[in-house]
Amino acid sequence: MKVGFGSTVLVNGLQSGQLDGIGHYCEEIFNHLQLLNHNILLRPVTFGKPPMPDLKGLVIESFPKYSSSAVWSTLSGSDFFKTKSLQNDLDIFHATDHCTPRFSHLPVVATFMDAIPLSHPHWVNQRARWIKNLVWRKSAQWADHLITISEFSKKEISHHFRVDENKITVIPLGVDERYFVKLGQDVIDSHRQRLKLPERFFLFIGTLQPRKNLDRMIDAHEALPAHIRKEVPLLIVGRNGWGSEQFIQRLNAYGQGGAVRWLQNVNDVSKRVMLQSATALVFPSLLEGFGLPVLEGFASQTPVITSNLSSLPEVAGDAAWLVDPYKVAEMTEAMATLAQDETVGREFAAKGLVRARKFTWQACAQETIKVYERVLNTKTPHLQQIDSQLADDQLIDQVGLDKQPTHRAKPI
Repeated sequence: MKVGFGSTVLVNGLQSGQLDGIGHYCEEIFNHLQLLNHNILLRPVTFGKPPMPDLKGLVIESFPKYSSSAVWSTLSGSDFFKTKSLQNDLDIFHATDHCTPRFSHLPVVATFMDAIPLSHPHWVNQRARWIKNLVWRKSAQWADHLITISEFSKKEISHHFRVDENKITVIPLGVDERYFVKLGQDVIDSHRQRLKLPERFFLFIGTLQPRKNLDRMIDAHEALPAHIRKEVPLLIVGRNGWGSEQFIQRLNAYGQGGAVRWLQNVNDVSKRVMLQSATALVFPSLLEGFGLPVLEGFASQTPVITSNLSSLPEVAGDAAWLVDPYKVAEMTEAMATLAQDETVGREFAAKGLVRARKFTWQACAQETIKVYERVLNTKTPHLQQIDSQLADDQLIDQVGLDKQPTHRAKPI
Protein backbone atom coordinates (compact mmCIF):
# COMPACT_ATOMS: atom_id res chain seq x y z
CA MET A 1 0.00 0.00 0.00
CA LYS A 2 1.52 3.32 -1.08
CA VAL A 3 0.53 5.98 1.43
CA GLY A 4 1.10 9.67 0.91
CA PHE A 5 1.87 10.96 4.41
CA GLY A 6 1.13 14.63 5.07
CA SER A 7 4.28 15.94 6.73
CA THR A 8 4.11 19.74 6.48
CA VAL A 9 3.75 20.47 10.21
CA LEU A 10 6.10 17.63 11.20
CA VAL A 11 8.94 18.70 8.92
CA ASN A 12 8.69 22.36 9.91
CA GLY A 13 8.60 21.41 13.60
CA LEU A 14 11.61 19.11 13.34
CA GLN A 15 13.57 21.80 11.55
CA SER A 16 12.74 24.47 14.13
CA GLY A 17 13.16 22.13 17.09
CA GLN A 18 9.63 22.94 18.33
CA LEU A 19 7.15 20.12 17.73
CA ASP A 20 3.63 21.06 18.77
CA GLY A 21 0.91 18.54 19.59
CA ILE A 22 0.03 17.92 15.95
CA GLY A 23 3.69 17.56 15.00
CA HIS A 24 4.22 15.07 17.81
CA TYR A 25 1.24 13.01 16.63
CA CYS A 26 2.58 13.02 13.07
CA GLU A 27 6.01 11.85 14.20
CA GLU A 28 4.67 9.01 16.34
CA ILE A 29 2.30 7.76 13.63
CA PHE A 30 5.06 7.98 11.02
CA ASN A 31 7.50 6.01 13.19
CA HIS A 32 5.03 3.31 14.20
CA LEU A 33 3.60 2.80 10.72
CA GLN A 34 7.15 2.06 9.62
CA LEU A 35 7.74 -0.29 12.56
CA LEU A 36 4.54 -2.25 11.89
CA ASN A 37 5.54 -2.66 8.23
CA HIS A 38 2.17 -3.98 7.00
CA ASN A 39 3.38 -3.78 3.39
CA ILE A 40 3.05 -0.03 3.70
CA LEU A 41 5.29 2.30 1.72
CA LEU A 42 5.20 5.79 3.22
CA ARG A 43 5.90 8.79 1.02
CA PRO A 44 6.30 12.04 2.98
CA VAL A 45 4.53 14.96 1.34
CA THR A 46 4.73 18.63 2.25
CA PHE A 47 2.82 21.63 0.98
CA GLY A 48 5.39 24.36 0.59
CA LYS A 49 9.11 23.90 0.16
CA PRO A 50 10.44 21.64 2.94
CA PRO A 51 13.31 23.00 5.03
CA MET A 52 15.11 19.64 4.77
CA PRO A 53 15.43 17.08 1.95
CA ASP A 54 14.27 13.91 3.67
CA LEU A 55 12.26 12.58 6.61
CA LYS A 56 13.89 9.68 8.48
CA GLY A 57 15.71 8.74 5.27
CA LEU A 58 12.68 9.04 2.97
CA VAL A 59 12.76 11.73 0.28
CA ILE A 60 10.17 14.45 0.85
CA GLU A 61 7.93 15.35 -2.09
CA SER A 62 6.84 18.97 -2.03
CA PHE A 63 3.93 20.75 -3.67
CA PRO A 64 2.76 24.38 -3.73
CA LYS A 65 1.94 26.09 -0.43
CA TYR A 66 -1.13 24.67 1.27
CA SER A 67 -2.99 27.95 1.77
CA SER A 68 -2.72 28.87 -1.92
CA SER A 69 -3.93 25.49 -3.17
CA ALA A 70 -6.67 25.26 -0.54
CA VAL A 71 -8.15 28.65 -1.37
CA TRP A 72 -7.97 27.83 -5.10
CA SER A 73 -9.70 24.48 -4.60
CA THR A 74 -12.35 26.01 -2.33
CA LEU A 75 -13.28 28.65 -4.87
CA SER A 76 -12.87 26.66 -8.09
CA GLY A 77 -13.70 23.08 -7.13
CA SER A 78 -10.44 21.97 -8.78
CA ASP A 79 -7.73 19.70 -7.43
CA PHE A 80 -4.68 20.99 -5.63
CA PHE A 81 -1.98 22.44 -7.88
CA LYS A 82 0.41 20.06 -9.66
CA THR A 83 -0.72 16.89 -7.89
CA LYS A 84 -1.76 14.73 -10.86
CA SER A 85 1.40 12.61 -10.77
CA LEU A 86 1.07 12.18 -7.01
CA GLN A 87 -2.52 10.96 -7.34
CA ASN A 88 -1.53 8.49 -10.06
CA ASP A 89 1.30 7.00 -7.97
CA LEU A 90 -0.40 6.54 -4.58
CA ASP A 91 -3.11 4.28 -3.18
CA ILE A 92 -4.24 6.61 -0.42
CA PHE A 93 -3.27 9.92 1.19
CA HIS A 94 -3.28 10.60 4.94
CA ALA A 95 -3.54 14.27 5.85
CA THR A 96 -2.17 14.04 9.38
CA ASP A 97 -1.86 17.72 10.20
CA HIS A 98 -5.02 19.63 9.17
CA CYS A 99 -3.46 20.24 5.73
CA THR A 100 -6.12 18.25 3.87
CA PRO A 101 -5.87 18.36 0.05
CA ARG A 102 -8.56 18.02 -2.57
CA PHE A 103 -7.86 15.09 -4.90
CA SER A 104 -10.41 13.91 -7.46
CA HIS A 105 -9.25 10.31 -7.82
CA LEU A 106 -7.14 9.51 -4.75
CA PRO A 107 -8.81 8.51 -1.46
CA VAL A 108 -7.98 10.86 1.40
CA VAL A 109 -8.01 10.12 5.13
CA ALA A 110 -7.68 13.22 7.31
CA THR A 111 -6.93 13.54 11.02
CA PHE A 112 -8.85 16.36 12.69
CA MET A 113 -7.81 16.84 16.31
CA ASP A 114 -10.70 19.07 17.30
CA ALA A 115 -13.12 21.77 16.14
CA ILE A 116 -11.91 24.53 18.48
CA PRO A 117 -11.54 27.34 15.88
CA LEU A 118 -15.19 26.78 14.92
CA SER A 119 -16.68 25.93 18.32
CA HIS A 120 -14.75 28.57 20.30
CA PRO A 121 -13.38 31.13 17.83
CA HIS A 122 -12.54 33.59 20.63
CA TRP A 123 -9.79 31.22 21.79
CA VAL A 124 -7.78 31.25 18.56
CA ASN A 125 -5.84 33.75 16.50
CA GLN A 126 -8.29 36.01 14.67
CA ARG A 127 -6.00 36.85 11.76
CA ALA A 128 -7.80 35.95 8.49
CA ARG A 129 -10.06 33.73 10.58
CA TRP A 130 -13.08 33.83 8.27
CA ILE A 131 -11.18 32.52 5.26
CA LYS A 132 -9.32 29.93 7.38
CA ASN A 133 -12.62 28.61 8.74
CA LEU A 134 -14.18 28.56 5.27
CA VAL A 135 -11.30 26.51 3.88
CA TRP A 136 -11.17 24.26 6.96
CA ARG A 137 -14.87 23.44 6.71
CA LYS A 138 -14.47 22.70 3.02
CA SER A 139 -11.41 20.50 3.59
CA ALA A 140 -13.45 18.14 5.78
CA GLN A 141 -15.62 17.45 2.74
CA TRP A 142 -12.54 16.64 0.63
CA ALA A 143 -11.69 13.67 2.87
CA ASP A 144 -13.25 10.25 2.35
CA HIS A 145 -12.91 9.54 6.05
CA LEU A 146 -11.89 11.46 9.18
CA ILE A 147 -9.87 10.28 12.15
CA THR A 148 -10.15 12.09 15.46
CA ILE A 149 -8.77 11.49 18.93
CA SER A 150 -11.73 11.38 21.33
CA GLU A 151 -15.48 10.83 21.38
CA PHE A 152 -15.84 14.44 22.47
CA SER A 153 -13.98 15.65 19.38
CA LYS A 154 -16.03 13.33 17.18
CA LYS A 155 -19.27 14.95 18.27
CA GLU A 156 -17.81 18.45 17.95
CA ILE A 157 -16.45 17.76 14.47
CA SER A 158 -19.66 16.14 13.29
CA HIS A 159 -21.66 19.16 14.46
CA HIS A 160 -19.44 22.03 13.36
CA PHE A 161 -18.24 20.50 10.07
CA ARG A 162 -21.62 18.93 9.27
CA VAL A 163 -20.03 15.51 8.81
CA ASP A 164 -21.91 12.27 9.42
CA GLU A 165 -20.55 10.52 12.52
CA ASN A 166 -20.28 7.31 10.48
CA LYS A 167 -17.57 9.06 8.49
CA ILE A 168 -15.47 9.66 11.63
CA THR A 169 -13.35 7.10 13.51
CA VAL A 170 -12.03 7.74 17.01
CA ILE A 171 -8.43 6.60 17.55
CA PRO A 172 -6.99 7.76 20.90
CA LEU A 173 -3.44 9.04 21.10
CA GLY A 174 -0.68 7.06 22.78
CA VAL A 175 1.91 7.84 25.41
CA ASP A 176 5.53 7.12 24.57
CA GLU A 177 7.32 4.35 26.46
CA ARG A 178 10.04 6.71 27.61
CA TYR A 179 7.62 8.30 30.09
CA PHE A 180 7.30 4.98 31.92
CA VAL A 181 11.08 4.64 32.39
CA LYS A 182 12.33 5.75 35.77
CA LEU A 183 15.29 8.07 35.36
CA GLY A 184 18.46 7.46 37.33
CA GLN A 185 19.01 9.53 40.46
CA ASP A 186 22.17 11.05 38.99
CA VAL A 187 20.21 12.29 35.97
CA ILE A 188 17.46 13.67 38.18
CA ASP A 189 19.93 15.42 40.51
CA SER A 190 21.81 16.96 37.58
CA HIS A 191 18.72 18.42 35.94
CA ARG A 192 17.18 19.53 39.21
CA GLN A 193 20.36 21.44 39.99
CA ARG A 194 20.56 23.01 36.53
CA LEU A 195 16.91 24.10 36.60
CA LYS A 196 17.08 25.07 40.29
CA LEU A 197 14.02 22.97 41.03
CA PRO A 198 12.57 23.09 44.54
CA GLU A 199 12.18 19.89 46.55
CA ARG A 200 8.42 19.82 45.92
CA PHE A 201 6.31 21.62 43.33
CA PHE A 202 3.09 21.63 41.34
CA LEU A 203 3.63 21.40 37.59
CA PHE A 204 1.79 22.59 34.50
CA ILE A 205 3.00 21.66 30.99
CA GLY A 206 1.54 23.14 27.81
CA THR A 207 1.40 26.14 25.51
CA LEU A 208 0.33 29.33 27.23
CA GLN A 209 -3.06 30.28 25.77
CA PRO A 210 -6.48 31.34 27.11
CA ARG A 211 -8.22 27.96 26.99
CA LYS A 212 -5.57 26.42 29.25
CA ASN A 213 -7.21 28.29 32.18
CA LEU A 214 -3.89 29.35 33.65
CA ASP A 215 -5.12 32.45 35.48
CA ARG A 216 -7.56 30.39 37.55
CA MET A 217 -4.82 27.84 38.20
CA ILE A 218 -2.63 30.58 39.66
CA ASP A 219 -5.59 31.95 41.62
CA ALA A 220 -6.05 28.47 43.10
CA HIS A 221 -2.40 28.28 44.09
CA GLU A 222 -2.53 31.76 45.63
CA ALA A 223 -5.52 30.63 47.73
CA LEU A 224 -3.44 27.90 49.39
CA PRO A 225 -2.22 28.46 52.96
CA ALA A 226 1.00 30.49 52.96
CA HIS A 227 3.20 27.64 54.16
CA ILE A 228 2.01 25.35 51.30
CA ARG A 229 2.55 28.08 48.70
CA LYS A 230 6.09 28.48 49.95
CA GLU A 231 6.90 24.77 50.26
CA VAL A 232 5.19 23.72 47.01
CA PRO A 233 5.51 26.46 44.36
CA LEU A 234 3.78 26.27 40.99
CA LEU A 235 6.06 25.68 37.98
CA ILE A 236 4.70 26.47 34.52
CA VAL A 237 6.51 24.90 31.56
CA GLY A 238 5.68 25.97 28.01
CA ARG A 239 6.13 28.53 25.30
CA ASN A 240 3.92 31.58 24.98
CA GLY A 241 1.05 31.19 22.55
CA TRP A 242 -1.63 33.38 21.02
CA GLY A 243 -3.46 35.67 23.46
CA SER A 244 -1.02 35.14 26.34
CA GLU A 245 0.43 38.66 26.63
CA GLN A 246 -1.35 39.69 29.85
CA PHE A 247 -0.76 36.32 31.44
CA ILE A 248 2.98 36.56 30.75
CA GLN A 249 3.05 39.93 32.48
CA ARG A 250 1.50 38.28 35.50
CA LEU A 251 4.10 35.51 35.40
CA ASN A 252 7.00 37.92 35.12
CA ALA A 253 5.77 39.85 38.14
CA TYR A 254 6.58 36.88 40.39
CA GLY A 255 10.29 36.97 39.62
CA GLN A 256 12.62 33.98 39.43
CA GLY A 257 12.24 32.80 43.01
CA GLY A 258 8.55 33.46 43.50
CA ALA A 259 5.70 31.11 44.32
CA VAL A 260 4.95 30.83 40.59
CA ARG A 261 7.79 30.25 38.13
CA TRP A 262 7.88 30.08 34.33
CA LEU A 263 10.33 27.81 32.52
CA GLN A 264 10.21 28.36 28.76
CA ASN A 265 12.91 26.21 27.19
CA VAL A 266 12.94 22.76 28.76
CA ASN A 267 14.37 19.78 26.87
CA ASP A 268 12.81 16.33 26.83
CA VAL A 269 14.89 14.84 29.65
CA SER A 270 14.30 17.86 31.88
CA LYS A 271 10.57 17.60 31.19
CA ARG A 272 10.61 13.95 32.28
CA VAL A 273 12.63 14.82 35.38
CA MET A 274 10.02 17.40 36.31
CA LEU A 275 7.11 15.02 35.66
CA GLN A 276 8.70 12.32 37.84
CA SER A 277 9.56 14.80 40.60
CA ALA A 278 6.35 16.85 40.81
CA THR A 279 3.97 16.69 43.75
CA ALA A 280 1.15 16.81 41.18
CA LEU A 281 0.59 17.72 37.55
CA VAL A 282 -2.12 20.38 37.27
CA PHE A 283 -3.89 20.52 33.90
CA PRO A 284 -7.18 22.47 34.35
CA SER A 285 -7.88 23.19 30.68
CA LEU A 286 -11.30 24.47 29.65
CA LEU A 287 -11.21 22.69 26.31
CA GLU A 288 -9.10 19.87 24.87
CA GLY A 289 -9.44 17.53 21.92
CA PHE A 290 -7.56 14.95 24.00
CA GLY A 291 -5.11 16.11 26.70
CA LEU A 292 -1.87 14.17 26.23
CA PRO A 293 -0.07 15.74 29.23
CA VAL A 294 -2.53 13.89 31.47
CA LEU A 295 -1.28 10.54 30.14
CA GLU A 296 2.34 11.66 30.41
CA GLY A 297 1.72 12.48 34.06
CA PHE A 298 0.10 9.08 34.60
CA ALA A 299 3.02 7.26 32.98
CA SER A 300 5.43 9.23 35.18
CA GLN A 301 3.56 7.97 38.27
CA THR A 302 2.62 11.50 39.26
CA PRO A 303 -0.82 12.43 40.67
CA VAL A 304 -2.85 14.48 38.18
CA ILE A 305 -5.41 17.21 38.77
CA THR A 306 -7.41 17.93 35.63
CA SER A 307 -10.66 19.33 34.31
CA ASN A 308 -14.01 17.53 34.27
CA LEU A 309 -14.86 19.13 30.91
CA SER A 310 -14.49 18.26 27.20
CA SER A 311 -12.34 15.19 26.47
CA LEU A 312 -10.41 15.13 29.73
CA PRO A 313 -12.71 12.85 31.79
CA GLU A 314 -12.72 10.48 28.81
CA VAL A 315 -8.92 10.28 28.87
CA ALA A 316 -8.42 10.37 32.65
CA GLY A 317 -11.15 7.97 33.73
CA ASP A 318 -11.06 7.63 37.52
CA ALA A 319 -7.27 7.95 37.67
CA ALA A 320 -7.12 11.75 38.10
CA TRP A 321 -8.62 14.23 40.55
CA LEU A 322 -11.29 15.86 38.36
CA VAL A 323 -12.29 19.45 39.16
CA ASP A 324 -14.66 22.02 37.70
CA PRO A 325 -12.08 24.27 36.00
CA TYR A 326 -14.26 27.34 36.55
CA LYS A 327 -14.28 26.82 40.32
CA VAL A 328 -11.01 27.98 41.83
CA ALA A 329 -11.89 26.54 45.24
CA GLU A 330 -12.05 22.99 43.83
CA MET A 331 -8.54 23.33 42.39
CA THR A 332 -7.25 24.74 45.67
CA GLU A 333 -8.74 21.82 47.62
CA ALA A 334 -7.12 19.28 45.29
CA MET A 335 -3.71 20.99 45.50
CA ALA A 336 -3.88 21.30 49.28
CA THR A 337 -4.84 17.65 49.75
CA LEU A 338 -2.11 16.28 47.47
CA ALA A 339 0.46 18.58 49.06
CA GLN A 340 -0.34 17.24 52.54
CA ASP A 341 -1.57 13.67 52.13
CA GLU A 342 0.96 11.33 50.49
CA THR A 343 -1.44 8.38 50.73
CA VAL A 344 -3.95 10.06 48.42
CA GLY A 345 -1.15 10.94 46.02
CA ARG A 346 0.10 7.36 45.90
CA GLU A 347 -3.41 6.08 45.19
CA PHE A 348 -3.82 8.42 42.23
CA ALA A 349 -0.31 7.61 40.96
CA ALA A 350 -1.05 3.88 41.01
CA LYS A 351 -4.36 4.30 39.17
CA GLY A 352 -2.72 6.61 36.65
CA LEU A 353 -0.01 4.13 35.75
CA VAL A 354 -2.61 1.44 35.01
CA ARG A 355 -4.63 3.91 32.96
CA ALA A 356 -1.64 5.08 30.91
CA ARG A 357 -0.83 1.51 29.84
CA LYS A 358 -4.10 1.42 27.90
CA PHE A 359 -2.93 4.12 25.47
CA THR A 360 -0.12 3.14 23.08
CA TRP A 361 1.15 4.58 19.82
CA GLN A 362 1.36 1.06 18.41
CA ALA A 363 -2.39 0.64 18.89
CA CYS A 364 -2.93 4.07 17.38
CA ALA A 365 -0.96 3.10 14.27
CA GLN A 366 -2.70 -0.29 13.99
CA GLU A 367 -6.14 1.32 14.10
CA THR A 368 -5.00 3.87 11.53
CA ILE A 369 -4.04 1.07 9.13
CA LYS A 370 -7.53 -0.41 9.60
CA VAL A 371 -9.00 2.92 8.48
CA TYR A 372 -6.79 2.93 5.37
CA GLU A 373 -7.93 -0.59 4.51
CA ARG A 374 -11.58 0.17 5.15
CA VAL A 375 -11.50 3.26 2.94
CA LEU A 376 -9.78 1.37 0.13
CA ASN A 377 -12.20 -1.55 0.42
CA THR A 378 -15.23 0.72 0.28
CA LYS A 379 -14.02 3.01 -2.48
CA THR A 380 -17.03 4.99 -3.67
CA PRO A 381 -18.58 4.29 -7.08
CA HIS A 382 -17.95 7.93 -7.85
CA LEU A 383 -14.18 7.53 -7.50
CA GLN A 384 -14.27 4.33 -9.52
CA GLN A 385 -16.10 6.20 -12.27
CA ILE A 386 -13.43 8.91 -12.33
CA ASP A 387 -10.63 6.33 -12.41
CA SER A 388 -12.37 4.55 -15.28
CA GLN A 389 -12.70 7.81 -17.18
CA LEU A 390 -9.02 8.62 -16.58
CA ALA A 391 -8.07 5.18 -17.92
CA ASP A 392 -10.22 5.80 -21.01
CA ASP A 393 -8.54 9.17 -21.50
CA GLN A 394 -5.09 7.57 -21.29
CA LEU A 395 -6.10 4.89 -23.82
CA ILE A 396 -7.39 7.55 -26.20
CA ASP A 397 -4.08 9.40 -25.85
CA GLN A 398 -2.15 6.22 -26.62
CA VAL A 399 -4.07 5.36 -29.82
CA GLY A 400 -4.01 8.95 -31.05
CA LEU A 401 -7.76 9.56 -31.20
CA ASP A 402 -9.27 12.97 -30.68
CA LYS A 403 -10.94 13.40 -27.31
CA GLN A 404 -14.58 14.36 -27.21
CA PRO A 405 -15.78 16.71 -24.49
CA THR A 406 -16.76 14.65 -21.48
CA HIS A 407 -18.89 15.68 -18.55
CA ARG A 408 -17.56 14.35 -15.26
CA ALA A 409 -19.38 14.35 -12.00
CA LYS A 410 -17.84 16.67 -9.48
CA PRO A 411 -16.01 14.92 -6.66
CA ILE A 412 -17.85 14.56 -3.38
